[in-house]
Amino acid sequence: MLSENMKAIRKSKGLSQEELAVKLNVVRQTISKWEQGLSVPDSDMLLSISEALETPVSTLLGETVAEPKADDLKAISEKLEVINLQLAQRKEMRRKTVHCLFIALCAAIVLLAAVFIACGSPYLGWDYSDPETAVAGAVFHAAEWLFVRLAPLFFTGAVLGVFLTRKKG
Repeated sequence: MLSENMKAIRKSKGLSQEELAVKLNVVRQTISKWEQGLSVPDSDMLLSISEALETPVSTLLGETVAEPKADDLKAISEKLEVINLQLAQRKEMRRKTVHCLFIALCAAIVLLAAVFIACGSPYLGWDYSDPETAVAGAVFHAAEWLFVRLAPLFFTGAVLGVFLTRKKG
């Protein structure tokens, strides 16, 4: 029983005899002998095997460990299918969100450009002898200057983003 259970549990954990041997600080041939029933580990080693396989000693010594049934595999397959579907839905939702953000950025740039054009830079006619007016005028001028130089880059990037995040198919 021990030999069959040990082999079944090791395989179910995806471990080779060599990997288990490394965990237990023994040679691979020792694992092979235990699994063939040619020898038996001592009690201390049995505890180490239990820890390495993350399985209670009673399970190692008990009845034959059942192999996974086809129904179990089908259930796992169905769960994985549901998870994949959920991941695909999240990915599509993220794509839609990013797409909408790029469209909003395009609209905001166009709207801000229209506001700048409609206002016609009124700060240019202000009296700059007052320090507070001079600071406000400099801030408005800097904002407009930055917008005129950076808006085309951001707009181009946003249009490219809209194009790249569109729904394909």
